[in-house]
Amino acid sequence: MSDKRYSPSHEWAIIDQGIATIGITEFAQSSLGTIVFVDLPNPGKSFNENDIFGVVESVKSASDLYIPLSGEVVEINETLVSNPELINENAEENWLIKIKVTNNEEFAKLLSKEDYDALAK
Repeated sequence: MSDKRYSPSHEWAIIDQGIATIGITEFAQSSLGTIVFVDLPNPGKSFNENDIFGVVESVKSASDLYIPLSGEVVEINETLVSNPELINENAEENWLIKIKVTNNEEFAKLLSKEDYDALAK
């Protein structure tokens, strides 16, 4: 399993055997406030790096979700569709989607925890 990496648009990714698990960061969920809705893509849909793959809505606003890596969706977190507020409880554990990565080199371009924390201040 790889280290968790972060995008400037506040998503995180971790890769294990070619499958990336993707979620939003603690900073993103705290900025959004209480999350009331999550729109996630269907498995089988493919995306290129930085494409919009979904939407998270809070009582304050809606925010597009940008995929940090190219790939095909293999699973979505169905629990979050019916209980989106779980993201507020633990954004770093409650992942959104899993994808089969098509370009492993993109992962190296994502930010380390230290670099992301400096950006998010």
